[in-house]
Amino acid sequence: MSRSENLSHRLTDLRNRFAARRATMTRAATAFVSQPEPRTIGSFAKGRQLTAGNFLFAGHLVQKPGATLWQITPPDQGFVNEIHGFTWLDDLAAVGDSAARSAAQTWLWGWIDAFGQGKGPGWTPDLTGRRLIRWINHAIFLLTGQHKEHSDTFYLSLAQQTKFLARRWHATAPGLPRFEALTGLIYAGLSLEGMEEHIAPAVKALDRECLDQVDEQGGLPTRNPEELLDVFTLLTWAAVALSESGRSPSEAHWSAIERIGPTLRTLRHSDGGLARFHGGGRGLDGRLDSALAASGVRGRKADGLAMGFARISAGRTSIIVDAARPPTGPASGNAHASTLAFELTSGRRPMIVNCGSGSSFDKDWRRAGRATPSHSTLVLSGQSSSRLGASAPKQNWLMDVPSNVPVGISQVPDGFRFEGGHDGYLQNFGLTHIRKLEVTFDGAGMVGEDSLAALDDAAQKQFDRVMDQTQLQGIPFEIRFHVHPDVDVSLDMGGAAVSLALKSGEIWIFRGEGATRIQVEPSVYLEKNRLKPRATKQIVLSGRAMEYATRVRWSLAKPADSPVGIRDLVEDETFA
Repeated sequence: MSRSENLSHRLTDLRNRFAARRATMTRAATAFVSQPEPRTIGSFAKGRQLTAGNFLFAGHLVQKPGATLWQITPPDQGFVNEIHGFTWLDDLAAVGDSAARSAAQTWLWGWIDAFGQGKGPGWTPDLTGRRLIRWINHAIFLLTGQHKEHSDTFYLSLAQQTKFLARRWHATAPGLPRFEALTGLIYAGLSLEGMEEHIAPAVKALDRECLDQVDEQGGLPTRNPEELLDVFTLLTWAAVALSESGRSPSEAHWSAIERIGPTLRTLRHSDGGLARFHGGGRGLDGRLDSALAASGVRGRKADGLAMGFARISAGRTSIIVDAARPPTGPASGNAHASTLAFELTSGRRPMIVNCGSGSSFDKDWRRAGRATPSHSTLVLSGQSSSRLGASAPKQNWLMDVPSNVPVGISQVPDGFRFEGGHDGYLQNFGLTHIRKLEVTFDGAGMVGEDSLAALDDAAQKQFDRVMDQTQLQGIPFEIRFHVHPDVDVSLDMGGAAVSLALKSGEIWIFRGEGATRIQVEPSVYLEKNRLKPRATKQIVLSGRAMEYATRVRWSLAKPADSPVGIRDLVEDETFA
């Protein structure tokens, strides 16, 4: 972080703390005017872990049975943010027994005692909005069996946090943090006595954010599918809460919901999980379906581009390709160098994946997860197609991204075809990566072609210079296909093919042509809420670009006698 950025961060923190202290002089709210129905979805398993004293946040496990959250020394800032955001209340409410309620009540009033006077961490607008939503959602769960003194303290803290949000929501970064802050403010204004004055300004600000952040195709500048789901969920919650209070969400608000819904349906695979690109994961089970049902938005975009992703679905197979430039500037803080990478799911079983985001582990895993070799695409000379800035203040921003990413989707006699290219390797090597993917109508077969081409005189001169530097040994490349850890992978036929066995009983066969070698190598699968990466495998086609045009063909196909699990066929109907 640069000196100027550090100073700006400190000033923002000081202003937040000052506003938090001022908010403590707020008069208490005395009751709920209306209380939105709990719509946040928690994990029963995580709730059980919490009551047993196993605290897993931001990739860190702290085991302290009998301890409260506030007696733990947080391992890092991510851990701090998660516990002060109170999303763990969803998990305890999912359990709902006396032990879970007792833990929730003890930890909540412990937070008020330790931090409620505007001191300590947690007093940022986005965390405050996140926290308010959970407190209001689970108020009955929290207040059951409590004395009036505790209830009064609870209402006073809600009022203080609402006043803080009203003063400081604008200090959040545009995008998801601001959506969280404004949704929390709307919830509080609708729910608490004496806070109605904050509804109209918050609604107006939310309208502006919808217009500024949600584009005409229903996408966000970050191009993160899971973040898009988070924003969609917040907008849906706010819209339902407004409607239930007798107010109508604005045209800008509803229009954003109507644009995002079909895009999210396009960005999820046949198993219901979201494509894992640009820092996003699959999404919490059930959350996408719940948000779509609450919104009332039906249908999805026809197979094609949505938020820069191309989707092809045929039979029980879905393929999602990153078919646009990565985000740039401030929106690229979690962006990946994944141009032309794809994921493939067969029915309910993910098969070809990307490694995912390492943000919940450490900075090295985070950086590795963003690199091109962590995605199912071509890698030239071990380099990423987009590069991270090397120095502050932009060390987390993607730099030198492809400037030209032409794509097209068409129908061919026996199926569908995706064609795309990018010039991320043009400057250094004079080569353009061109990828073609064809899928049969029944989804049982896929043919791919990856080419490297020097397309004009300038590109050919650059390629010649690089060839001279390598003493005419060529430029090494690998085409990587990361495989989901639930898939068994084995090299067959003397190394000429690779078999992939899914838990459903399906068998897929991978073959390559035009590469020097086909190998099965170790890989990792990065998931949130796990202590460490999961070991898995990847198929690697490798060779050297020796001429102005190099082409490698490969195929993935199910043999005609490959079985399909009855359970998978039944569950497929959910996402048809």
